[in-house]
Amino acid sequence: MLTKNQISEILSNVHFDSNKENIVSNGSVKNIVVFNKEIVIDLEILKPTLQAKNTIKRKIIVAIKNNIDFDVDVKINFILISEKEPTIFNSTKKIENISNIVAISSGKGGVGKSTVTANLAVSLSKMGFKVGILDADIYGPSIPEMFDVSGQKPLAVDVNGKSKMKPIENYNVKILSIGFFTKIDQAVIWRGPMASKALNQMIFDADWGVLDFLLVDLPPGTGDIHLSIMQSLPISGAVVISTPQKIALNDARKGVSMFKKENINVPVLGIIENMAYFSPEELPENKYYLFGKEGAKNLSSDLNIPFLGEIPIIQSVREAADFGRPAAMQENTISENIFNKVSKNMLSQLIIRNKELPETEIVRITTMSGCLSQK
Repeated sequence: MLTKNQISEILSNVHFDSNKENIVSNGSVKNIVVFNKEIVIDLEILKPTLQAKNTIKRKIIVAIKNNIDFDVDVKINFILISEKEPTIFNSTKKIENISNIVAISSGKGGVGKSTVTANLAVSLSKMGFKVGILDADIYGPSIPEMFDVSGQKPLAVDVNGKSKMKPIENYNVKILSIGFFTKIDQAVIWRGPMASKALNQMIFDADWGVLDFLLVDLPPGTGDIHLSIMQSLPISGAVVISTPQKIALNDARKGVSMFKKENINVPVLGIIENMAYFSPEELPENKYYLFGKEGAKNLSSDLNIPFLGEIPIIQSVREAADFGRPAAMQENTISENIFNKVSKNMLSQLIIRNKELPETEIVRITTMSGCLSQK
């Protein structure tokens, strides 16, 4: 009588073409059933091609028949496995003295991602946090203009014998952008690897000092820059910006999907709806939903991720951005209150995500935001 152990021992001499380990020791043989002269083998296989299946099937049948002196019926059930993608998100690389890195993303351009980033940074700074912005929008940097620092150049400083870039600072926010190294009318025509190299220099060759938050203003869409950032930095979480318009929401959905991919797995802190509605100055109680109503809010519900708030179309927000003084700087205004509320919602989600971090980090963030919420 044949036994399962006999068949297993025979299979321990069978190998896939590309694998030095035999199919038993590498875990490919999942089960063996022996019933009289019938042998059934459950076998995991990475390559589902007919040629690959026939090749390993032939090897198994030859091995069994060479070791058994009577006829047997061999059946093989193939279990197909997909090759795992390489992990993109880097959880080990750290930037010294930076507690939280938040990626600000949008599925498409023109939804106000950089404007929201600038105002979130100012709001967090006014709460007492130390904040920096990495303008990673290589092909369309706008953060320098929004902070009235266009034309300035980062200086070189010596840090422990190494030359580092000193970020430009305004409104208590530290900034690095490719816009500091190009002219305002100069197009950046770089392939992905060159853009990624420039970003890595701004990340690791900069003297950011001590920061509670580094906001990364990503370019729109999903591509090389996004992957480079997530390979280079331990992102604490991502925020997705969208307008309520269906076309924008479709792209925002893709952005959320990118962060949730198994080999990226960056926590999505939530969605912010920009340009949610318009209220004329003479009719402040009226709301006109020019791009649709509550589209991003409904999307966040569909995707089961937090909704961080809505930002209406306010003329002063656009004017402030063009003037180089983010609207959140203006005391006791609707804009300040809105961005303050959205920032606190983002903080609340970040605290939830940080529960697995050392207690001192959580307590420090919780205490600071908690104290400020009582103002």
